[in-house]
Amino acid sequence: MRLSVLVAPVLAAALGCSSGGSYVWVNQLPPDQTDDRYIISTGDLLSVRVYNQENLSIHARVRSDGKIAMPLIGEVEVRGKPPAAVSREVEAMLKEFMVSPAVTVAVEETQPTSVTVLGQVVHPGIYVVDATSGVLQALAVAGGFNDYASRGSIFVVRRSPAQRVRFTYADLTHGEGRAAMFRIRTGDVVVVE
Repeated sequence: MRLSVLVAPVLAAALGCSSGGSYVWVNQLPPDQTDDRYIISTGDLLSVRVYNQENLSIHARVRSDGKIAMPLIGEVEVRGKPPAAVSREVEAMLKEFMVSPAVTVAVEETQPTSVTVLGQVVHPGIYVVDATSGVLQALAVAGGFNDYASRGSIFVVRRSPAQRVRFTYADLTHGEGRAAMFRIRTGDVVVVE
């Protein structure tokens, strides 16, 4: 009985220090969540062109709710999707009103990608990075690891889709696999334990 009373606090402390919570390893993500296609964000300026239908073609900025308004079909959710996926969705919506619509969506202006870097890095904070940046670039702008960092416990916490993705420094520096293709998105939080 006494031994269990003494061991319980030590065990609880050890478990509290380990990386808790669920996560998925970057190499277990589906390819569409790690590729380098551009993902539309709030504030981006889009050009939506409907072939031979100038009255349906628009230039629109993505609102804070992640939508744009289109003639005839109304509100369209675009945030968090690549332009090609939005094109297909708009075409499907327009099929109710016309035969074989052809739609192209282009991003004319992007908003800066903002990422928060926390944990065992030299300079934790919020940073603006290039839209093509990966986890290594986010770590670099934060000054790299401090003396207490675990190079095997690097996480990206993402809101959409809600997930916690785990990386190792070795995965990132080898430049191969899904870790190399993973791109930071606005709102991501990089945590080094």
